[in-house]
Amino acid sequence: MTASPWNATVLTLYPEMFPGPLGVSLSGDALARGTWSLEARDIREHGLGRHRAVDDTPAGGGAGMVLRCDVLAAAIDAAGAPDDPRPRLFMSPRGRPLTQARVRSLSAGPGVLVVCGRFEGVDERVIAGRGLEEVSIGDYILSGGEIAALVVLDACVRLLPGVMGKLASGEEESFETGHLEYPHYTRPRDWEGRAIPDVLTGGNHGAIARWRRGEALRLTQERRPDLLRSRED
Repeated sequence: MTASPWNATVLTLYPEMFPGPLGVSLSGDALARGTWSLEARDIREHGLGRHRAVDDTPAGGGAGMVLRCDVLAAAIDAAGAPDDPRPRLFMSPRGRPLTQARVRSLSAGPGVLVVCGRFEGVDERVIAGRGLEEVSIGDYILSGGEIAALVVLDACVRLLPGVMGKLASGEEESFETGHLEYPHYTRPRDWEGRAIPDVLTGGNHGAIARWRRGEALRLTQERRPDLLRSRED
């Protein structure tokens, strides 16, 4: 029996942004093979009136526009059946930060439904009414959720069985072990006065493993000490 593909549905005002970079390289090859599927649905199909309006002014006043709850709920309902087991993600700067652990959890499931916001945001009622999980990819603001959605999908798809050539290449990366990844080198052995560390060319695999662990810890202490603190908590 052929395994069911990992299914991704994206709700957006700009479906032409997909698959974008997901259509090339590893994710693109996997998409062509049917390892995963991608459907980009236009929220504006559920817009109101002749002009398919999807937004309105914010209650209480203020700048910008807000995506309407009735429009967005209709788009979500049309994209997935009531018993659809896929998590419903809403890309939002106020969401919980995306972690490699969450990515692994998502990639091990049936897929995701991702909502991409625009304007000043979405009506708060649809987040609760449709059980949206708010997810952030960093402490900064984008023009919309589409680029963030691409990040989530890329992170998940590369972990699907058969997408990466060697499973170990994913198991030793940054954040998988709680540390940043150790430095990599390849030929030429000497380049512009910089040489590959001798330990990596000596053939002692135990020494190489110790060096890599030490370098991963050093880089983590220098650049992301918060990762070490979180492990201690």
